[in-house]
Amino acid sequence: MTEQNPVAPGTPPCDVIGLGAVNSVGDGVGDVFDALCAGRDGRARLRGFDRDRFRAQHAYEIDDRPADGFDAPGRATRWLVRAVEEAARDAGLGTDLAAVPVLVGTGLRELRSAELGWRDKAAFDVADLHFGPALREHFGAVRTYTVSNACSASLYALAMGCDLLAAGEAEHVVVAGVDTLTESMYGLLDRVHMEPPDRVRPFDQDRRGVLMGDGAAAIVLRRARDAGDSEDAGDSGRAQAPLVHGRVRSVYVNCDAYHVTAPDPGGVAAAVRGAHRQGGVTPADIDLVLLHGTGTLLNDEAEAVAIGEVFGPHTAGPLMTAVKSMTGHTSGGSGLLGLIVALRALASGRVPPTVGLRKPIDEAADFRFVQDTETAAELRIAQVNAFGFGGVNAVAVVERAGR
Repeated sequence: MTEQNPVAPGTPPCDVIGLGAVNSVGDGVGDVFDALCAGRDGRARLRGFDRDRFRAQHAYEIDDRPADGFDAPGRATRWLVRAVEEAARDAGLGTDLAAVPVLVGTGLRELRSAELGWRDKAAFDVADLHFGPALREHFGAVRTYTVSNACSASLYALAMGCDLLAAGEAEHVVVAGVDTLTESMYGLLDRVHMEPPDRVRPFDQDRRGVLMGDGAAAIVLRRARDAGDSEDAGDSGRAQAPLVHGRVRSVYVNCDAYHVTAPDPGGVAAAVRGAHRQGGVTPADIDLVLLHGTGTLLNDEAEAVAIGEVFGPHTAGPLMTAVKSMTGHTSGGSGLLGLIVALRALASGRVPPTVGLRKPIDEAADFRFVQDTETAAELRIAQVNAFGFGGVNAVAVVERAGR
């Protein structure tokens, strides 16, 4: 197993000072979080392509296609821009990101646009497969990077962003994640399921598999500082200091390379342990876990086994939830969305439920799932999981602001 430690022990953690998100349940972080806490999901009949070609008939799509009903290229890029704009505005950076690195985690970039260009002759320049041109056009961003590490991509990007800050390469870093449904991926998943899923049911005994979802998420990072620290030159020119939403204590990544698609509980457990060790916490310190929870047979089982192995007698301690039950699997952006939800939960004490969970699998029998409706709780530290094909695992530990 190859393990990496992007945030070395003793390296100052990062403050999160800007948030942005858009997905099938809402547009904007407040809208998204309120919808998730209310248990509203974005599941609907498949809109993006011909349903007659597939057994599965549902997805978690953003309904922003043209009025004529046909799909259009460039939608993932537009969501990315919206999420980054919201996060940058929240952080007080405005729209000038010329001095700010922008790191984007994604699974498939603009592959849907390439599909439309190839088959339907839709106008699409292959140069726009990369998000750099749009980020440069809208924000003047000149340091843009794309991380394509499957479903853990945005947490890998988060690790890189913390590295840049720790190395003194920037005062602020924007980290984002985005993906959209593609016909090819939807078709591949449609053929690997024994029965076509009608919704995402994480950790439920009756789960059938995963359905994909559209979405983008973004945050702004700066190096963490104590309450008494003065604002640096990058913040001093603002009308007021930005709100600190929370602190990233650690991001730990590894690649166990166990199997192309089947996860290895050992690799997942190693990532969780690494994040705890790096963040200076123990399982007993974790108040909330944002589970990866894809609703697939192997992934949910492996994640539950790994959590049980690491947490041991503390397995029933933290609250646990899986928001893919409402957003679908937003692929490369899902880890960062989980981190945003965790930060909002820590700040508000509100934890969204795992919708549709009725009979937890045996491996998760001791978990304190939030089911049916949101739960109110006093929370200080949360763990966020993201695991991808090929054994690319990432786990983050975040802390409530002001602690």
